[in-house]
Amino acid sequence: MGLGITVMAVDWTRLQAIPAGERLERLYEESVAAVVDAGWFWPTSRSEQQQPWWGVHEFRDTLGSYKAHFWAGEVWDDVREHAVPELRDALDGFLVGLGIRWDPEEEDAPHDSEAWRSDLLLCRAPAEVSALARLWALAEPLVDGVRESFDAHAARGPEKWMSDHAEFASLLRGWGEVVVEADRRGWGVVGLRC
Repeated sequence: MGLGITVMAVDWTRLQAIPAGERLERLYEESVAAVVDAGWFWPTSRSEQQQPWWGVHEFRDTLGSYKAHFWAGEVWDDVREHAVPELRDALDGFLVGLGIRWDPEEEDAPHDSEAWRSDLLLCRAPAEVSALARLWALAEPLVDGVRESFDAHAARGPEKWMSDHAEFASLLRGWGEVVVEADRRGWGVVGLRC
């Protein structure tokens, strides 16, 4: 077994109302209800007054594995110097913000001291999600412009993760779906370690 990720959009106000020491367990408990092959799972509410406060997004063709997300960062490193500066800047920020790509400056940045967050692969509050959505809006129209560069410099072969540009673009667009939907709701995003 490898490392897995469950990505959730969460109502930050409702999440913060849960005692900090119980948040992680509660997120895990809620996420086990999600059954979806690809796209969103939204729990059904018990009443109209009790709207769902979370949703799970499953990425196409990843089987819940974190490997595809890791490899997206790796192949971007192979192709980024061949991208137009607008895409390079936007996608660098987007992937670093999602924790998919490493940024040496992040090591010097202050880390969140809330203990419950330390076991998450990703934890972004609504303001951070809004920033990611803005970066995605800049990057998305340019992603297909690196298809030839991807094939020449980053393709890994059919037996590997991220074997072609279509897989790379699909994963990025999945993350775009996540941040855009969470931003639309004014919610945050978490990535549970599975």
